[in-house]
Amino acid sequence: MTVTAQRIVLAKRPQGTPTTDCFRFESVDLPPLEEGQVLVRTLYLSVDPYMRGRMNDVKSYVPPYRLDEPITGGAVCEVVESKAAHLRPGDKVLTQTGWQTHAVVAGSKVQKLDPAPEPLTLALGLLGMTGLTAYFGLIDVCDPKPGETVVISGAAGAVGMVVGQIAKILGCKAVGIAGSDDKIRFLVEELGFDAAVNYKSPTFAEDLKRACPDGVDVYFDNVGGTVSDEVLKRINDFARISLCGQIALYNLDKPDVGPRPGPLLLTRKSKMQGFIVGDYASRFPEGLQKLQTWFNEGRLKSRETVIEGFDRTIDAFLGLFTGVNTGKLVVKVS
Repeated sequence: MTVTAQRIVLAKRPQGTPTTDCFRFESVDLPPLEEGQVLVRTLYLSVDPYMRGRMNDVKSYVPPYRLDEPITGGAVCEVVESKAAHLRPGDKVLTQTGWQTHAVVAGSKVQKLDPAPEPLTLALGLLGMTGLTAYFGLIDVCDPKPGETVVISGAAGAVGMVVGQIAKILGCKAVGIAGSDDKIRFLVEELGFDAAVNYKSPTFAEDLKRACPDGVDVYFDNVGGTVSDEVLKRINDFARISLCGQIALYNLDKPDVGPRPGPLLLTRKSKMQGFIVGDYASRFPEGLQKLQTWFNEGRLKSRETVIEGFDRTIDAFLGLFTGVNTGKLVVKVS
């Protein structure tokens, strides 16, 4: 029986903020399985800020998306048919098939979720790349010490909310930066952050100063731009800054011009380091074991924003840049 898949491809490269006409929905008939392949049906797919960078035809740590090909990214799928010995119909797997309802992939390219987390979306979030990014970006890059002040921008996002919780587990003071009063309450009242400030407030600079009376020892940066400019003014000697994302800059159509961090880093004897979570692949078991243990103990909480319907995938992705999500943003496909 022929299986027809719906998929979303990159129709054109954006200039500035992506628009819906940068994407195109297509229907394709999938080929029969060859030995070692599986047919999977997508249950949940991930939309992430890094995908914006891959829409540009520029050199980066991963190749750019190709025009007229599907947007790839993390997805939780169910095996429908298998010619791979280690996989059976009904198995739940993690793949990189991305924005398509069905796909034929090599069995060696999927990770069986055994046991499957509950809910399944944790494999895309707290117990997946999101959690690993938070874990290694904070612990390995910044080496936080008990009693230090850790500031997180984009703190109500998928990675940021995990970073703040890990900081608390390690005995640090966690200060979050987010873009709405509801998110501020969520960080403090539900996740246990010591303080949180709204960067959209006209008193943001003063609020940040009050939240960090002893300065900033560790800054986990998901945002960049003017928010980070303000945080850097508060860094202490030997501060460590982890560059995870720069979402405030992704949609600019020309290079940003702002305060240069060099003098501050020099006079504060501080370190600013970018990182890519894939470079830690050999240590993923370590990170996942820690995250799973903390989650089981109730010390890590998860929050997700689930958008229902494959036809709403593009809207979900564009919503990342206006802050529609609290926590991990996923699309429920089927």
